[in-house]
Amino acid sequence: MSEMGLPLAMAGLTLAGILAGYRVGMVLAGAAALFILISDLPTAYFNLLVSRIYANVLSNWLLVAIPMFIFMGLILEKSGVAERALRAAQTALGGSSAGMGISVLVIGILLAASSGIVGASVVLLAMLALPRLQEGGYDNATSAGLIASSGTLAILIPPSVMLIVLGDQLQAPVPAMFAGAILPGLLLVAAYGTLVIWRARLLPRQPQSDQGTTVLRLLIDLGPLIGLVVCVLGSIIAGLATPTEASGLGAFGAILITILYRCFHWPTIFDAARQTVVTTSMVLLVMIGATCFAAVFKGIGGDDMVESGLLACGEGPYTVLLVVMAAIFVLGFVLDWLEITLILVPIFAPIVATLDFGHGLTGEPLLVWFGVLVAVNLQTSFLTPPFGFSLFYLRGAVGERLTTPEIYRGVLPFIGLQLLVLALLIVFPSLITGLT
Repeated sequence: MSEMGLPLAMAGLTLAGILAGYRVGMVLAGAAALFILISDLPTAYFNLLVSRIYANVLSNWLLVAIPMFIFMGLILEKSGVAERALRAAQTALGGSSAGMGISVLVIGILLAASSGIVGASVVLLAMLALPRLQEGGYDNATSAGLIASSGTLAILIPPSVMLIVLGDQLQAPVPAMFAGAILPGLLLVAAYGTLVIWRARLLPRQPQSDQGTTVLRLLIDLGPLIGLVVCVLGSIIAGLATPTEASGLGAFGAILITILYRCFHWPTIFDAARQTVVTTSMVLLVMIGATCFAAVFKGIGGDDMVESGLLACGEGPYTVLLVVMAAIFVLGFVLDWLEITLILVPIFAPIVATLDFGHGLTGEPLLVWFGVLVAVNLQTSFLTPPFGFSLFYLRGAVGERLTTPEIYRGVLPFIGLQLLVLALLIVFPSLITGLT
Protein backbone atom coordinates (compact mmCIF):
# COMPACT_ATOMS: atom_id res chain seq x y z
CA MET A 1 0.00 0.00 0.00
CA SER A 2 1.27 3.52 -0.79
CA GLU A 3 2.74 5.86 1.82
CA MET A 4 -0.57 7.73 2.10
CA GLY A 5 -2.73 4.64 1.65
CA LEU A 6 -2.71 3.45 5.26
CA PRO A 7 -3.55 6.83 6.86
CA LEU A 8 -6.32 7.44 4.32
CA ALA A 9 -7.72 3.94 4.85
CA MET A 10 -7.64 4.37 8.63
CA ALA A 11 -9.38 7.75 8.47
CA GLY A 12 -11.99 6.47 6.00
CA LEU A 13 -12.73 3.32 7.99
CA THR A 14 -13.09 5.33 11.21
CA LEU A 15 -15.44 7.87 9.64
CA ALA A 16 -17.53 5.08 8.08
CA GLY A 17 -17.82 3.29 11.42
CA ILE A 18 -18.92 6.47 13.23
CA LEU A 19 -21.50 7.35 10.56
CA ALA A 20 -22.78 3.76 10.67
CA GLY A 21 -23.83 4.35 14.27
CA TYR A 22 -21.25 2.30 16.17
CA ARG A 23 -19.92 3.56 19.50
CA VAL A 24 -17.31 6.22 18.78
CA GLY A 25 -14.86 5.06 21.43
CA MET A 26 -15.04 1.48 20.20
CA VAL A 27 -14.57 2.53 16.58
CA LEU A 28 -11.49 4.60 17.39
CA ALA A 29 -9.87 1.90 19.54
CA GLY A 30 -10.83 -0.86 17.09
CA ALA A 31 -9.33 1.02 14.14
CA ALA A 32 -6.12 1.52 16.12
CA ALA A 33 -5.86 -2.19 16.95
CA LEU A 34 -6.63 -3.26 13.38
CA PHE A 35 -4.02 -0.99 11.80
CA ILE A 36 -1.33 -2.08 14.23
CA LEU A 37 -1.88 -5.60 12.92
CA ILE A 38 -1.99 -4.78 9.19
CA SER A 39 0.78 -2.15 9.18
CA ASP A 40 4.48 -2.61 9.81
CA LEU A 41 4.16 -1.34 13.40
CA PRO A 42 5.47 -3.85 15.95
CA THR A 43 2.95 -5.63 18.19
CA ALA A 44 4.79 -4.01 21.11
CA TYR A 45 2.88 -0.89 20.07
CA PHE A 46 -0.02 -2.26 22.12
CA ASN A 47 2.12 -1.73 25.24
CA LEU A 48 2.67 1.88 24.17
CA LEU A 49 -1.09 2.38 23.89
CA VAL A 50 -1.60 1.12 27.44
CA SER A 51 1.01 3.57 28.70
CA ARG A 52 -0.56 6.47 26.79
CA ILE A 53 -4.04 5.63 28.09
CA TYR A 54 -2.79 5.66 31.68
CA ALA A 55 -0.68 8.83 31.29
CA ASN A 56 -3.11 10.88 29.17
CA VAL A 57 -6.50 9.86 30.56
CA LEU A 58 -6.61 7.67 33.65
CA SER A 59 -4.06 9.62 35.73
CA ASN A 60 -5.01 13.09 34.48
CA TRP A 61 -6.38 14.98 37.48
CA LEU A 62 -7.59 17.82 35.30
CA LEU A 63 -10.29 15.53 33.90
CA VAL A 64 -11.84 15.19 37.37
CA ALA A 65 -13.40 18.61 36.71
CA ILE A 66 -15.59 17.12 33.97
CA PRO A 67 -17.89 14.97 36.18
CA MET A 68 -18.02 17.71 38.83
CA PHE A 69 -19.23 20.37 36.39
CA ILE A 70 -21.67 17.92 34.83
CA PHE A 71 -23.04 17.08 38.29
CA MET A 72 -23.35 20.78 39.15
CA GLY A 73 -25.37 21.45 36.02
CA LEU A 74 -27.64 18.46 36.50
CA ILE A 75 -28.38 19.46 40.10
CA LEU A 76 -29.36 23.00 39.03
CA GLU A 77 -31.52 21.68 36.19
CA LYS A 78 -33.28 18.82 38.00
CA SER A 79 -33.93 20.75 41.21
CA GLY A 80 -35.74 23.53 39.36
CA VAL A 81 -33.19 26.25 40.21
CA ALA A 82 -32.49 26.98 36.55
CA GLU A 83 -36.21 27.07 35.74
CA ARG A 84 -36.78 29.52 38.59
CA ALA A 85 -34.05 31.82 37.23
CA LEU A 86 -35.55 31.71 33.73
CA ARG A 87 -39.00 32.71 34.95
CA ALA A 88 -37.56 35.58 36.98
CA ALA A 89 -35.60 36.94 34.02
CA GLN A 90 -38.59 36.65 31.72
CA THR A 91 -40.71 38.57 34.20
CA ALA A 92 -38.08 41.28 34.54
CA LEU A 93 -37.47 41.73 30.81
CA GLY A 94 -40.91 40.85 29.55
CA GLY A 95 -42.13 44.41 29.03
CA SER A 96 -41.46 44.17 25.30
CA SER A 97 -41.08 41.48 22.67
CA ALA A 98 -37.39 42.35 22.37
CA GLY A 99 -37.02 42.10 26.14
CA MET A 100 -38.62 38.68 26.06
CA GLY A 101 -36.08 37.51 23.50
CA ILE A 102 -33.19 39.06 25.42
CA SER A 103 -34.36 37.27 28.58
CA VAL A 104 -33.86 33.95 26.80
CA LEU A 105 -30.29 35.01 26.01
CA VAL A 106 -29.69 36.11 29.61
CA ILE A 107 -30.78 32.75 30.97
CA GLY A 108 -28.75 31.02 28.26
CA ILE A 109 -25.69 32.82 29.65
CA LEU A 110 -26.51 31.88 33.25
CA LEU A 111 -27.15 28.26 32.32
CA ALA A 112 -23.91 28.20 30.34
CA ALA A 113 -21.89 29.67 33.19
CA SER A 114 -23.46 27.43 35.81
CA SER A 115 -23.70 24.08 34.03
CA GLY A 116 -22.02 23.84 30.63
CA ILE A 117 -24.54 21.18 29.53
CA VAL A 118 -26.04 21.97 26.14
CA GLY A 119 -28.79 19.36 26.26
CA ALA A 120 -30.18 20.56 29.58
CA SER A 121 -30.02 24.22 28.50
CA VAL A 122 -31.79 23.70 25.16
CA VAL A 123 -34.52 21.48 26.59
CA LEU A 124 -35.19 23.82 29.52
CA LEU A 125 -35.31 26.91 27.30
CA ALA A 126 -37.57 25.12 24.81
CA MET A 127 -40.09 24.07 27.45
CA LEU A 128 -40.28 27.43 29.22
CA ALA A 129 -39.47 30.06 26.60
CA LEU A 130 -41.09 28.78 23.39
CA PRO A 131 -44.71 29.48 24.49
CA ARG A 132 -43.74 32.97 25.68
CA LEU A 133 -41.88 33.77 22.46
CA GLN A 134 -44.82 32.61 20.34
CA GLU A 135 -47.23 34.66 22.47
CA GLY A 136 -44.98 37.68 21.93
CA GLY A 137 -45.34 37.37 18.16
CA TYR A 138 -42.06 35.69 17.24
CA ASP A 139 -42.34 33.38 14.25
CA ASN A 140 -41.51 29.71 14.77
CA ALA A 141 -38.21 29.83 12.88
CA THR A 142 -36.83 32.77 14.90
CA SER A 143 -37.99 31.18 18.17
CA ALA A 144 -36.27 27.91 17.26
CA GLY A 145 -33.04 29.63 16.26
CA LEU A 146 -32.93 31.77 19.40
CA ILE A 147 -33.57 28.85 21.76
CA ALA A 148 -31.09 26.49 20.08
CA SER A 149 -28.36 29.15 19.87
CA SER A 150 -28.86 30.37 23.45
CA GLY A 151 -28.68 26.83 24.76
CA THR A 152 -25.54 26.13 22.75
CA LEU A 153 -23.69 28.92 24.59
CA ALA A 154 -23.22 26.33 27.33
CA ILE A 155 -20.45 24.67 25.33
CA LEU A 156 -18.37 27.87 25.02
CA ILE A 157 -18.92 30.11 28.03
CA PRO A 158 -16.84 28.93 31.04
CA PRO A 159 -16.90 26.64 32.88
CA SER A 160 -17.09 24.59 29.68
CA VAL A 161 -16.30 20.91 29.40
CA MET A 162 -15.17 21.60 25.82
CA LEU A 163 -12.57 24.12 27.02
CA ILE A 164 -11.27 21.66 29.61
CA VAL A 165 -10.82 18.95 26.97
CA LEU A 166 -9.28 21.40 24.50
CA GLY A 167 -6.87 22.70 27.13
CA ASP A 168 -5.83 19.14 27.92
CA GLN A 169 -5.30 18.27 24.25
CA LEU A 170 -3.36 21.48 23.52
CA GLN A 171 -1.37 21.36 26.76
CA ALA A 172 -2.65 24.88 27.42
CA PRO A 173 -3.66 26.08 30.92
CA VAL A 174 -7.40 25.78 31.45
CA PRO A 175 -7.68 29.09 33.40
CA ALA A 176 -6.22 30.86 30.35
CA MET A 177 -8.68 29.02 28.09
CA PHE A 178 -11.55 30.10 30.34
CA ALA A 179 -10.38 33.72 30.38
CA GLY A 180 -9.86 33.69 26.62
CA ALA A 181 -13.41 32.47 25.96
CA ILE A 182 -15.17 35.18 27.98
CA LEU A 183 -15.04 38.00 25.41
CA PRO A 184 -15.85 35.72 22.43
CA GLY A 185 -18.84 34.38 24.36
CA LEU A 186 -20.08 37.88 25.16
CA LEU A 187 -19.46 38.93 21.55
CA LEU A 188 -21.68 36.07 20.38
CA VAL A 189 -24.36 37.12 22.86
CA ALA A 190 -24.19 40.70 21.58
CA ALA A 191 -24.54 39.48 17.99
CA TYR A 192 -27.51 37.28 18.91
CA GLY A 193 -29.09 40.15 20.86
CA THR A 194 -28.74 42.52 17.92
CA LEU A 195 -30.50 40.02 15.67
CA VAL A 196 -33.28 39.53 18.23
CA ILE A 197 -33.85 43.28 18.60
CA TRP A 198 -33.96 43.67 14.81
CA ARG A 199 -36.47 40.85 14.42
CA ALA A 200 -38.63 42.18 17.29
CA ARG A 201 -38.74 45.82 16.18
CA LEU A 202 -42.20 45.49 14.57
CA LEU A 203 -43.73 43.12 17.13
CA PRO A 204 -46.40 44.40 19.56
CA ARG A 205 -45.30 45.56 23.00
CA GLN A 206 -46.18 43.25 25.88
CA PRO A 207 -47.83 44.36 29.16
CA GLN A 208 -45.40 45.65 31.79
CA SER A 209 -45.00 43.67 35.00
CA ASP A 210 -44.86 45.21 38.46
CA GLN A 211 -41.26 46.42 38.86
CA GLY A 212 -41.17 46.07 42.64
CA THR A 213 -42.06 42.42 42.38
CA THR A 214 -39.58 42.03 39.53
CA VAL A 215 -36.63 43.40 41.53
CA LEU A 216 -37.47 41.22 44.51
CA ARG A 217 -37.82 38.15 42.33
CA LEU A 218 -34.50 38.87 40.63
CA LEU A 219 -32.73 39.17 43.97
CA ILE A 220 -34.23 35.96 45.28
CA ASP A 221 -34.12 33.80 42.15
CA LEU A 222 -30.98 35.03 40.36
CA GLY A 223 -28.75 36.11 43.24
CA PRO A 224 -27.58 32.67 44.45
CA LEU A 225 -27.04 31.41 40.91
CA ILE A 226 -24.98 34.46 39.92
CA GLY A 227 -23.02 34.14 43.17
CA LEU A 228 -22.20 30.52 42.36
CA VAL A 229 -20.98 31.45 38.89
CA VAL A 230 -18.79 34.28 40.25
CA CYS A 231 -17.27 32.00 42.89
CA VAL A 232 -16.47 29.18 40.46
CA LEU A 233 -15.12 31.27 37.57
CA GLY A 234 -13.55 33.91 39.79
CA SER A 235 -11.57 31.36 41.78
CA ILE A 236 -10.21 29.79 38.57
CA ILE A 237 -9.31 32.98 36.70
CA ALA A 238 -7.86 34.66 39.81
CA GLY A 239 -5.66 31.62 40.41
CA LEU A 240 -7.18 30.88 43.81
CA ALA A 241 -8.23 27.37 42.78
CA THR A 242 -7.46 24.90 40.04
CA PRO A 243 -10.30 23.92 37.67
CA THR A 244 -10.57 20.60 39.53
CA GLU A 245 -10.89 22.32 42.91
CA ALA A 246 -13.33 24.90 41.55
CA SER A 247 -15.49 22.15 40.04
CA GLY A 248 -15.85 20.59 43.48
CA LEU A 249 -16.77 24.01 44.86
CA GLY A 250 -19.39 24.36 42.13
CA ALA A 251 -20.95 20.96 42.82
CA PHE A 252 -21.08 21.68 46.55
CA GLY A 253 -22.47 25.17 45.92
CA ALA A 254 -25.23 23.76 43.70
CA ILE A 255 -26.34 21.48 46.53
CA LEU A 256 -26.31 24.41 48.98
CA ILE A 257 -28.55 26.39 46.63
CA THR A 258 -31.09 23.54 46.53
CA ILE A 259 -31.09 23.54 50.35
CA LEU A 260 -31.56 27.33 50.36
CA TYR A 261 -34.57 27.03 48.05
CA ARG A 262 -35.90 24.03 50.02
CA CYS A 263 -35.83 21.81 46.94
CA PHE A 264 -33.19 19.37 48.15
CA HIS A 265 -34.34 15.78 47.65
CA TRP A 266 -32.21 12.63 47.81
CA PRO A 267 -33.82 11.06 44.71
CA THR A 268 -32.80 14.16 42.72
CA ILE A 269 -29.20 13.85 43.98
CA PHE A 270 -29.08 10.15 43.14
CA ASP A 271 -30.55 10.71 39.68
CA ALA A 272 -28.04 13.48 38.93
CA ALA A 273 -25.19 11.30 40.20
CA ARG A 274 -26.29 8.40 38.00
CA GLN A 275 -26.49 10.56 34.89
CA THR A 276 -23.11 12.08 35.74
CA VAL A 277 -21.52 8.64 35.86
CA VAL A 278 -23.08 7.63 32.52
CA THR A 279 -22.08 10.88 30.77
CA THR A 280 -18.55 10.88 32.19
CA SER A 281 -18.04 7.24 31.23
CA MET A 282 -19.03 8.03 27.65
CA VAL A 283 -16.61 10.97 27.51
CA LEU A 284 -13.71 8.96 28.96
CA LEU A 285 -14.38 6.02 26.63
CA VAL A 286 -14.10 8.36 23.64
CA MET A 287 -10.93 9.89 25.09
CA ILE A 288 -9.34 6.46 25.54
CA GLY A 289 -10.28 5.45 22.00
CA ALA A 290 -9.00 8.77 20.61
CA THR A 291 -5.69 8.35 22.44
CA CYS A 292 -5.20 4.97 20.78
CA PHE A 293 -6.28 6.31 17.38
CA ALA A 294 -3.94 9.31 17.51
CA ALA A 295 -0.92 7.20 18.49
CA VAL A 296 -1.42 4.68 15.69
CA PHE A 297 -2.40 7.30 13.11
CA LYS A 298 0.85 9.16 13.76
CA GLY A 299 2.77 5.88 13.77
CA ILE A 300 1.67 5.04 10.22
CA GLY A 301 2.46 8.53 8.94
CA GLY A 302 -0.89 10.24 9.29
CA ASP A 303 0.50 13.45 10.77
CA ASP A 304 2.95 13.82 7.87
CA MET A 305 0.09 13.28 5.41
CA VAL A 306 -2.05 15.96 7.08
CA GLU A 307 0.83 18.44 7.21
CA SER A 308 1.62 17.86 3.53
CA GLY A 309 -2.03 18.33 2.62
CA LEU A 310 -2.28 21.60 4.55
CA LEU A 311 0.91 23.00 3.05
CA ALA A 312 -0.24 21.99 -0.42
CA CYS A 313 -3.13 24.47 -0.03
CA GLY A 314 -0.63 27.28 0.64
CA GLU A 315 2.25 27.92 3.02
CA GLY A 316 0.98 31.17 4.51
CA PRO A 317 0.02 30.86 8.20
CA TYR A 318 -3.45 32.31 7.71
CA THR A 319 -4.03 30.08 4.68
CA VAL A 320 -3.20 27.01 6.78
CA LEU A 321 -5.42 28.29 9.60
CA LEU A 322 -8.36 28.88 7.25
CA VAL A 323 -8.00 25.37 5.83
CA VAL A 324 -7.99 23.93 9.37
CA MET A 325 -11.04 25.99 10.35
CA ALA A 326 -12.85 24.97 7.15
CA ALA A 327 -12.11 21.29 7.79
CA ILE A 328 -13.43 21.53 11.36
CA PHE A 329 -16.56 23.38 10.22
CA VAL A 330 -17.35 20.82 7.50
CA LEU A 331 -16.77 17.85 9.81
CA GLY A 332 -19.11 19.51 12.30
CA PHE A 333 -21.98 18.64 9.96
CA VAL A 334 -21.48 14.92 10.63
CA LEU A 335 -19.35 14.56 13.79
CA ASP A 336 -19.69 15.60 17.42
CA TRP A 337 -17.38 18.19 18.98
CA LEU A 338 -15.72 15.59 21.21
CA GLU A 339 -14.82 13.38 18.27
CA ILE A 340 -13.38 16.30 16.30
CA THR A 341 -11.45 17.58 19.31
CA LEU A 342 -9.87 14.29 20.22
CA ILE A 343 -9.09 13.17 16.66
CA LEU A 344 -8.08 16.36 14.82
CA VAL A 345 -6.73 18.78 17.43
CA PRO A 346 -3.70 16.61 18.36
CA ILE A 347 -2.86 16.49 14.64
CA PHE A 348 -3.47 20.16 13.78
CA ALA A 349 -2.07 21.76 16.96
CA PRO A 350 1.65 20.95 16.38
CA ILE A 351 1.37 22.34 12.83
CA VAL A 352 -0.30 25.59 13.95
CA ALA A 353 2.18 25.99 16.84
CA THR A 354 5.07 26.34 14.36
CA LEU A 355 3.43 29.13 12.34
CA ASP A 356 4.07 32.86 12.74
CA PHE A 357 0.82 34.83 12.74
CA GLY A 358 2.36 38.04 13.99
CA HIS A 359 0.67 39.97 16.83
CA GLY A 360 3.31 38.52 19.16
CA LEU A 361 1.49 35.19 19.22
CA THR A 362 3.92 32.49 20.28
CA GLY A 363 3.95 29.66 22.76
CA GLU A 364 1.08 29.53 25.24
CA PRO A 365 -0.87 32.58 23.94
CA LEU A 366 -0.82 31.08 20.45
CA LEU A 367 -2.23 27.77 21.70
CA VAL A 368 -4.92 29.55 23.75
CA TRP A 369 -5.89 31.66 20.72
CA PHE A 370 -6.07 28.60 18.49
CA GLY A 371 -7.99 26.64 21.12
CA VAL A 372 -10.69 29.29 21.51
CA LEU A 373 -10.97 29.60 17.71
CA VAL A 374 -11.56 25.86 17.55
CA ALA A 375 -14.13 26.11 20.37
CA VAL A 376 -16.11 28.84 18.59
CA ASN A 377 -15.93 26.85 15.36
CA LEU A 378 -17.04 23.65 17.09
CA GLN A 379 -20.01 25.47 18.60
CA THR A 380 -21.49 25.59 15.11
CA SER A 381 -21.48 21.77 15.03
CA PHE A 382 -24.38 21.83 17.51
CA LEU A 383 -26.49 23.86 15.06
CA THR A 384 -25.49 22.60 11.61
CA PRO A 385 -27.91 20.10 10.01
CA PRO A 386 -28.33 17.19 9.76
CA PHE A 387 -26.61 16.01 12.96
CA GLY A 388 -26.56 19.14 15.12
CA PHE A 389 -27.25 17.94 18.65
CA SER A 390 -29.05 21.13 19.69
CA LEU A 391 -31.48 20.55 16.81
CA PHE A 392 -32.22 17.06 18.11
CA TYR A 393 -32.67 18.31 21.68
CA LEU A 394 -35.01 21.08 20.53
CA ARG A 395 -37.05 18.82 18.24
CA GLY A 396 -37.50 16.27 21.02
CA ALA A 397 -38.53 18.89 23.57
CA VAL A 398 -41.14 20.75 21.50
CA GLY A 399 -42.83 17.81 19.78
CA GLU A 400 -45.15 18.98 17.01
CA ARG A 401 -45.07 22.66 17.95
CA LEU A 402 -42.10 23.19 15.60
CA THR A 403 -41.33 21.40 12.35
CA THR A 404 -37.85 20.28 11.33
CA PRO A 405 -37.70 22.73 8.36
CA GLU A 406 -38.62 25.59 10.71
CA ILE A 407 -35.81 24.62 13.08
CA TYR A 408 -33.27 24.34 10.25
CA ARG A 409 -34.37 27.67 8.77
CA GLY A 410 -34.25 29.37 12.17
CA VAL A 411 -30.67 28.43 13.04
CA LEU A 412 -29.13 29.59 9.74
CA PRO A 413 -28.81 33.31 10.72
CA PHE A 414 -27.24 32.32 14.04
CA ILE A 415 -24.73 30.06 12.29
CA GLY A 416 -23.85 33.02 10.09
CA LEU A 417 -23.30 35.19 13.18
CA GLN A 418 -21.03 32.52 14.70
CA LEU A 419 -18.89 32.50 11.56
CA LEU A 420 -18.77 36.32 11.60
CA VAL A 421 -17.55 36.28 15.21
CA LEU A 422 -15.01 33.59 14.30
CA ALA A 423 -13.66 35.85 11.54
CA LEU A 424 -13.37 38.78 13.97
CA LEU A 425 -11.44 36.61 16.44
CA ILE A 426 -9.00 35.60 13.70
CA VAL A 427 -8.44 39.21 12.61
CA PHE A 428 -8.27 40.58 16.19
CA PRO A 429 -6.52 38.00 18.42
CA SER A 430 -6.57 40.43 21.36
CA LEU A 431 -10.28 39.65 21.78
CA ILE A 432 -9.07 36.28 23.07
CA THR A 433 -5.65 37.00 24.52
CA GLY A 434 -6.59 40.31 26.15
CA LEU A 435 -7.88 38.69 29.35
CA THR A 436 -5.40 35.79 29.56
